[in-house]
Parts: sequence; C-alpha cells; structure tokens
Amino acid sequence: MSFLDTLKSVFSKKDDKAIYLSGFKKSNAFGKRLNELQFEYTGVNDEFLEQLTIVLLESDVGIELADMICEKLREFADKYVNVSFKWAMNFLMKTMKEIYEEYPDEPIRFNENGPTVILMEGVNGSGKTTTCAKLAAMYQKEGKSVGFVAADTFRAGAIEQLAQWGERLNVPTIKGRENGDPSAAIVDGCRYARENNIDVLLCDTAGRLQNKVSLMAELSKMNRVAGKEIEGAPHNTWLILDATTGQNGLSQAEIFNNATNLTGIILTKMDGTAKGGIIISIKHKLHLPVYYIGLGENPEDLRPFDLDAYLYSISEALQDNAG
Repeated sequence: MSFLDTLKSVFSKKDDKAIYLSGFKKSNAFGKRLNELQFEYTGVNDEFLEQLTIVLLESDVGIELADMICEKLREFADKYVNVSFKWAMNFLMKTMKEIYEEYPDEPIRFNENGPTVILMEGVNGSGKTTTCAKLAAMYQKEGKSVGFVAADTFRAGAIEQLAQWGERLNVPTIKGRENGDPSAAIVDGCRYARENNIDVLLCDTAGRLQNKVSLMAELSKMNRVAGKEIEGAPHNTWLILDATTGQNGLSQAEIFNNATNLTGIILTKMDGTAKGGIIISIKHKLHLPVYYIGLGENPEDLRPFDLDAYLYSISEALQDNAG
C-alpha cells in the first residue's frame, strides 16, 4: 500500500473528516496543482523539480524548505532508473510528514496542582479573542471550569468583547483597566482562578506589533508575573497566527518566540487560505507544535491539529489521480 493510500485509509476512519475537507477546501488547490504536473512529467529532472518548487512556494512552504524537499526527492530518485509520477508524489507527501515529525510535539501542559494558565499572544486581527471563546467552549465540554482574563487593555472595545463572550459561555471575566497595566490584569486573574478553583485560565493579551520592542517586553513581563502567582505559570504560551498571512506569519512567530518562549501555535482562518504549507514551514523552522487549527466560524470548527488529516485534506485532488 502506498503512502497516499495509507493516508486515505487512515483519514476515512476519522470522525471529523467532513470538517477537515470543508476547512481545507481552498488549500486543496495544492493537490490540484501537483496533479497538473503529471501531464508534462518525464521524470525527476531539473524541469520537474523547478515546477515542483513553484507549487511548494505557492503553498507557503517557503524557499528553504522547498529546496530541501526537492533535493531529498532528487537524491532518492537518483537510485532508480525510472521513477513514476505516482511514486514521486508518494515520496513528497511522506517527506512532508517526516519533516513535521522530526521534532515530536510536546503535549499541552496542564497544571495538576491548581489552575492551568494559558497566555494567548499575537498581532491584532489574528483572532485571539474569538479563539479564546472557542477554546473555552471546548474545555467546558471536557468538564473543565474556565476563566477569562481581558488583558488587552489598549484596543478599544477589546475588554468588553471578551466579557460578552464570557456572558454567553457563562465564563467569569477578570477585566483589566482600559489603558491600564495588562500585567496587573494577569495578576488579578491568577488570584481569582486560584481562589475559585478555576481549571483553565485563558488570558487574552494585547495585539502586539512584532516590531515594537517595548510592547514585546510587556509580554515578557506578563509571563513573569503569572509565575509569581501560580507555580509554573504560564503553563502554555500560545501564538495565534492568521494563516492567510503566510510567510509573514512565520516571521511573527520567530519574533514572538524570542520574546516569550512560545510553547505552541494556533493557526486561525485556515479555511480562508490556499496556502496550507505554512504548517510544515512553522514546525521545521521553530520546532513548535501546531495544537489547533481554525477551519471555520463555528466553535466546533476549531480542531485539534491532526497531521494525517491535514496531509490528506491538502492532497485530496492528488489522491484521486495519483494515489
């Protein structure tokens, strides 16, 4: 059984396959573009690898990683007299899986001795507040109590936006003072969570511009004050990235990671981009796990990241013809 056949078999058994296929509908253009390469395919030669590089770049894999993938394909193909298009595509998807799995994902950290504190970071418009709400709904379904900290004290309306989500979901919201110190809101939230036996505390921080050194320093401060209130906090520091920003999102991730030691990534708006390769690029560059991906507007459309489902979804069109 080929790798593509195995992917299809594994994917067919998943409960959320319809959500994945719908959410990756635009990214399926990747598989379609790959499939088109077969019509002029004469082997793994310079012409084919140049076209493959272009397709990978169009999918936001990034030039460094695209070159590495193509070189791996060239080296392996050199061992054989003839390499079919089907074989080349199987090797490509298998290589993408191996690149992601080169650095095993660390599990999400939960505090067994009190509240689990999660800092949500990212630039304005990335979807932090909405993602907080979706995570809260998910954790509530798991039987966990949840609290919000509205630490985005600088953006007009941000505090009330999170508070409104809190009312809808019956989640207490600890509000920072408008234009006040966001770290003070983190302190208040940690104390409330500790005193009220909250299981998960989701902290919505300001939409920092990654090129503002002073604002990045404030994020580092929030990390420090959380640790003084609850041992080990923040237990998770997640960057919320808008998938439609592509390689610019990778640049954001690098700078945020230097400032605050990120533990994971949540990619929003995956349903709005045809460039699904950013997931592989992030993992290769930063070795950070992608924990969740946003595949739509509804709460259930925030899905735990599943590598096999992802690879199948972006290559579905290829599966039909090259699997």
